Amino acid sequence: MNDTTTKTIPSLANYYLLGNSGLRVSPLCLGTMTFGNPTGWGSEEDVARAVFERYLDAGGNFIDTADAYTGGQSEELLGTFIRETNSRDRIVLATKFTFNFNEGNPNTGGNSRKNIMRAVDASLKRLQTDYIDLYWLHVWDGVTPIDEVMSTLDTLVRQGKIRHIGLSDIPAWYLARAQTMAEWRGYEPICALQLEYSLVERNIEREHIPAAIELGMGVCPWSPLASGFLTGKYKRSESGGEGEGRLKVLADSDNPVFDKFTERNWTVLDVLQDVAKQLDRSPAQVAINWITKRPGVVSTIIGATKLDQLESNLTALEFDIPDELSNKLEQVGHPELIFPFIFFESVIRDRINGQVPVHRRPPWYMDK
Repeated sequence: MNDTTTKTIPSLANYYLLGNSGLRVSPLCLGTMTFGNPTGWGSEEDVARAVFERYLDAGGNFIDTADAYTGGQSEELLGTFIRETNSRDRIVLATKFTFNFNEGNPNTGGNSRKNIMRAVDASLKRLQTDYIDLYWLHVWDGVTPIDEVMSTLDTLVRQGKIRHIGLSDIPAWYLARAQTMAEWRGYEPICALQLEYSLVERNIEREHIPAAIELGMGVCPWSPLASGFLTGKYKRSESGGEGEGRLKVLADSDNPVFDKFTERNWTVLDVLQDVAKQLDRSPAQVAINWITKRPGVVSTIIGATKLDQLESNLTALEFDIPDELSNKLEQVGHPELIFPFIFFESVIRDRINGQVPVHRRPPWYMDK
């Protein structure tokens, strides 16, 4: 370990249970999508190693990867780093399956039993371990029956290859049906939900977060900085936005995840930068702090291509955002009220409840 950066960060070493599981995880999870550099915006091995070691030194214990990240390099590097530091038992190691590496072969991708069984063995080999703490379905494939997915994941738990299961990037109805099926059939329940969530991407507040709270899943937001947009390093331009980073490199990728240069998002960023200035913090720190305090959120996934980026992000929980400033952030990016959610606002509820306030749970219910 690097002796010059061995300071533990108290807020990072303050662990929480992940959903309905017994897993204890840090409030900030280290995302390793940038471990390896085949794309031109990732990290070389020495930088990735330094980021990994600093995260552990700071008290973090939750690390997220996927078989699709940097063509498998992320898992391979993590396996090496974990072995070198003899840290397997202290780490909650999470990886994902779904994406296809073999063009023309539909059975080496998706969420079928055949592919899940193939993918888990390949990940175990790259990670140099005999079990995965949390195995994520990476993306809904739109076709595989839910029962096949859940029974296969349950089998892997019983075999000891994985310990817990989670869902990522799925419709809200899918997670509700999957958890109900797990309860009905006695499968291993889903303990976590990973979705994009940030000040500029808040659509999951309509259905996913209420469902996760109701069904016992801890929410793990990915891209809390909107692929770097909320750091403030990009500037408005006639073409939408300018700046060095992933959003510019992948601007023509046709991936909607990287379409952040919209007028609405620039407006959110303006407010974020104003709040950050008043708090004497960076926009990135404020954005991360804000997302970690949202209902249902247990651990927020952060990444870094440089050690100083990680160091700054790790201290994002070391302050509180005053209510007045937090309300500004809440208002500027609030999701548009659409049908049928317009019926659930206070005016309709007053008519249902006879003008008397009625709450499902006391306000302290979701306190950490």
